[in-house]
Amino acid sequence: MKGGGIINKFNNKLGFILTAVGSAVGMANVWGFPYKLQEGGLIFLIFYLLFIALFSYVGLSSEFAIGRAADAGTVGSYEKAYEKYNRRVGTIVSIPPLIGLILLTIGYSVVIAYIFKALVDSLTGTIMTSDINIWYSDLSERAYSVWPYHLIIIILTALTTLGSAKTLEKSSKFMMPIFFLFFVIITLVIMTLDGASDGYRYMFRLDLSKISISTLVSAMGQAFFSLSITGSAMMVCGAYLKKDEDIVHSSKITGLLDTVASMVAALVMIPSVIVFDMENAQGPGLLFQILPTVLKNIPGGRIIAIILYTAVLFAGITSLQIMIEVVVESLNYKVKNLNRKITLVLLSAFIFIIGINMEEIKIWGPFMDIISIYIIPISAVIGAISWFYVLDKKTLVDEINQGAKKTYGDTWYWIGKYFYTPLVVIICILTIII
Repeated sequence: MKGGGIINKFNNKLGFILTAVGSAVGMANVWGFPYKLQEGGLIFLIFYLLFIALFSYVGLSSEFAIGRAADAGTVGSYEKAYEKYNRRVGTIVSIPPLIGLILLTIGYSVVIAYIFKALVDSLTGTIMTSDINIWYSDLSERAYSVWPYHLIIIILTALTTLGSAKTLEKSSKFMMPIFFLFFVIITLVIMTLDGASDGYRYMFRLDLSKISISTLVSAMGQAFFSLSITGSAMMVCGAYLKKDEDIVHSSKITGLLDTVASMVAALVMIPSVIVFDMENAQGPGLLFQILPTVLKNIPGGRIIAIILYTAVLFAGITSLQIMIEVVVESLNYKVKNLNRKITLVLLSAFIFIIGINMEEIKIWGPFMDIISIYIIPISAVIGAISWFYVLDKKTLVDEINQGAKKTYGDTWYWIGKYFYTPLVVIICILTIII
């Protein structure tokens, strides 16, 4: 509702946190973090934890705060930030982050369709009896290979986004606990494998040669992307948050749970790869080639595959929900009397039609690279500068303190302005040039 404020709020803090965690937890946790931890060991992990703490404290909390202050998502938040100049400037500035999120949603829906296909084939047993390389080639190299799964994912995501904050909260309260539970179950199974301890020793090894700029940058970028600080997504979570909730505390809990999600994924992935002496891999290859090969060779592998792909599917859908919700909310904010259900249906149809035409990894891969390397980092820079250099300091700090158990003042703000924001700019530059 344009300029009218959001009535539909999260019922409680738990619902907000699980929805925010659902938005943050995704493929960066499942296939990005394990690979980088395997590469950098304990040095990477220490750097990563430091950046997660920083980015949760000021980056995530600032996006939640501007969303709640504006009582709106992406467009409304930027208009609020630029209102002392001209709200139209804010509207224009919001366009690149919003377009970036739409493109990310299209690409993300493809990988979720891949995951759903893997789950179905685990249920039928196909993935256990097929040659994995042939199975993966058919999945990723054939046009329209997963379109029925793609369609179901889009429909399911739309249905669970239909009621805005209420259905987002309900679905996150169901799917996120199952994600964590299932990954803990798989971790316990992997721990029983002969040689698993070697995998754990390797992932937590102290390799002083990893004290380098490349490890630092890798940890910084991973923490940044893992929390979904994109200058667009998290503001809508803040918009649906009640005024009596502590934003900074909730941001810290979100960062903690996101880190737990990354760690349980690593505790599954890294020992599995090392136990079976598989070639180091990242991205889709880890989830759709190496892991199926591993699961075929352990007792109860089919059951574990079902549990694994169900957990990852839930993580993917909760992320997809927020992406779609951001765009729907922004369109409804700007266009008066626009029907939410019609907007959701049309947007879902658009995402599906574009998405099914890039299901081949030769199309989808470069497309996602462009988004993750260029568009999302630039959007995050736009957001950080808008919150800490354009938005009035008092407005931001007052919102942070609304409902807070302790008072946040100059220290919190200066960390955001003179430490966090420059780091975001550095991440953007390094992501582009490296």
